[in-house]
Amino acid sequence: MDPLKALADAERKPYWLDSPARPEPRPRLSGHTTAGLVVVGGGFSGLWTALMAKERDPSLDVVLLEGRRIGWAASGRNGGFCLATLTHGLPNGLERWPDEIERLERMGVENLDEIEATLRRHDIDCSFERTGELNVATEQWQLDALYEHLDLIEELRLDYVPLDREQIRAEIDSPTYLGGLWDRSGCAMLDPARLAWGLREACVRLGVRVHERSPVRSLDDDGASITLRTPHGSVTAGRVALGTGVFSPLLRRLKHFVVPVYDYALMTEPLSDAQLGEIGWRNRQGVGDGANQFHYYRLTDDNRILWGGYDAVYYNGGLVKPEYEQRDETFVKLAGHFYDTFPQLSDVRFTHRWGGVIDTCSRFSAFYGQAHGGRLAYAVGYTGMGVGATRFGANVMLDLLSGQRTERTELRMVREKPMPFPPEPVRSGVIQFTRWSIAKADEHQGKRNLWLRTLDRMGLGFDS
Repeated sequence: MDPLKALADAERKPYWLDSPARPEPRPRLSGHTTAGLVVVGGGFSGLWTALMAKERDPSLDVVLLEGRRIGWAASGRNGGFCLATLTHGLPNGLERWPDEIERLERMGVENLDEIEATLRRHDIDCSFERTGELNVATEQWQLDALYEHLDLIEELRLDYVPLDREQIRAEIDSPTYLGGLWDRSGCAMLDPARLAWGLREACVRLGVRVHERSPVRSLDDDGASITLRTPHGSVTAGRVALGTGVFSPLLRRLKHFVVPVYDYALMTEPLSDAQLGEIGWRNRQGVGDGANQFHYYRLTDDNRILWGGYDAVYYNGGLVKPEYEQRDETFVKLAGHFYDTFPQLSDVRFTHRWGGVIDTCSRFSAFYGQAHGGRLAYAVGYTGMGVGATRFGANVMLDLLSGQRTERTELRMVREKPMPFPPEPVRSGVIQFTRWSIAKADEHQGKRNLWLRTLDRMGLGFDS
């Protein structure tokens, strides 16, 4: 089908948020109040922090402030891949923290197991499926890269299975596949909006005071406590946790380390049994391909296909604007790639198209820290893999605020910061040239030019 025709009736809104299950907003913060802990941000980072703070200490008075609606930003717009990795994949973690990689992989799996247990404990229905993820190769260089760390995978006893062309096509039948690697237990599929809404309700049941439509405009520190001001109220607390992602960080130092990158996705209409039979997919894994500009895709519980990725767009100047959430050039490109991958589904149309902003840092995985004499903690920079890792980051923030020395806080990954990005306008030039270089690498069997190799040596990168 012609991509323009297939997109003609697609709603310009995130599929997950376009749901009758979306709850009514919690009341705005009004007047002045006090609390033991204030959490800023109503995405996964803030929700996990508030929930686990109450689970650690039920007597703690916790307030959560969200500027818009719970889960409206990245937490309600992503693909719903809940990954065990804390390091944006094994290769990235191995490159940056080789001495800690065994511990980081173990802690990531434990974190995913704990997420699953939390969903059961709080009766959160978000279509959680522990399907694993298929990493597929469509060119030989991608397959070589996927198989590069098989010895380490075996040494770490990770549940990965290499698949040849026949085996991968027995899982999902695409003529583009040459082989792949199935991470059988390190990834779950879920509905991210329903996860956010479920975490909100769990927080409220435990006594967290959740205020939506309450953007924090200023932060004042008197040396003993911190006061946060919103348009209609204020709250003073002894401790603050920032889970604001790429939005108004309230801490100026963070703007040097995080840039906003826009990611885009499509959702198909539900597949019929016959259409699904054409491609198989009986084990319902999430899928990501091995290119630098990669696609990610998965099935929903009503057998739609979410198809996203490829273009990771940085708009010069680093601004965050609502109009950037729609990019027809990318939608048409994604639709064409969908039909290339699944020619059997040439009559399938799309019902939704949307974009969202990701907080990206130069090491691709989250970083952590404190300010205001240890009274404020932050976790930021998840680079598109925060559905699961934000829970780990929330635990790190709570550890830091409590002053505890834990296995988490002793990690080099937690103690170190990424390399900052250069200031504008150099930042825009660097990022755009890097994006061009990444595209060229995909066109030349993955060969990285001198610029990308230099960035690799510096530990400064840009991930699609």
